Amino acid sequence: MRVLAPEFHVPGDVLELAGRIRLIVFDVDGVLTDGSLYLGDDGQEYKSFHSRDGHGMKMLMGQGVDVAIITGRTSRVVEQRAADLGISRVFQGAGEKLPVFRDLLDDAGLDASQAAYVGDDVVDLPIMLHCGLSIAVADAHPLVRRHAHWVTPSGGGRGAAREICDMLLFAQQRLDAAVQPYFG
Repeated sequence: MRVLAPEFHVPGDVLELAGRIRLIVFDVDGVLTDGSLYLGDDGQEYKSFHSRDGHGMKMLMGQGVDVAIITGRTSRVVEQRAADLGISRVFQGAGEKLPVFRDLLDDAGLDASQAAYVGDDVVDLPIMLHCGLSIAVADAHPLVRRHAHWVTPSGGGRGAAREICDMLLFAQQRLDAAVQPYFG
């Protein structure tokens, strides 16, 4: 079996925190997307997601780490993307995200130290300051980057979620198992 490691540096203290994570929560706009909002004349909203991010989330779930989404906006495309990935814990229209996060922890039977959160803007700080592992994407607001345990090498919607998934799997010594099926 191959011994895989992320192609980027992750400090040891972050890997230690990541080893305890049983649930990761992603924001959408600016994290799973590049933050652009495309609105059609008919009012329909369009978003662009990175395919490798989605596959990383599937591998993470396949190795026993739960994935959830908390977003301030409401969009059918987010509902569809989550369904395609098998993510059942999706909370849209969350004006205040921290109460939703706390309810999610209660429902999952976890404490905050077992949860990670990925954000990009100041509305994400309340959760980031209360979870076990806070992560910001590379192009996040400076205050968010300053308060994150780790900042991804890539920006939102540009592979950052995959980097996070790979890092978590590596920290939990499950990255090899997650990719082994692809080596035939």
